[in-house]
Amino acid sequence: MQRQTDRQRDRLDAQVFVCTNDRDSDHACCADVGGQATLEAVTDWLRERGAFWNPISVVETGCLGLCSEDGTAIAIQPRDEWYSNVRPADVPELLEDEFGPDAERVGEAYRRRQDASGSDAE
Repeated sequence: MQRQTDRQRDRLDAQVFVCTNDRDSDHACCADVGGQATLEAVTDWLRERGAFWNPISVVETGCLGLCSEDGTAIAIQPRDEWYSNVRPADVPELLEDEFGPDAERVGEAYRRRQDASGSDAE
């Protein structure tokens, strides 16, 4: 077992968790309301801005407890922001509000670490 906390803290400013949970139930689940398409929209938006993987990772996840027939659940950590009813068309506005139009609002601590190491986000 290797502890990787410091490495991940240096690499990441945020993680976007997108529910794609699929379940055989009478209750709504994100897989049935576009979870995969929403996940792809998040990933594409970040890639277009050079912010995918460094400094913002995207995690496909199971249930976040915000099930709805109206869209997917998303959580952004460590910002502790939670969203429900997200459709792929909502992703640009949601991520712009969170990170800025060009994902320029990543944390100051992340930018300082990158400046100190001479690295750029991938």
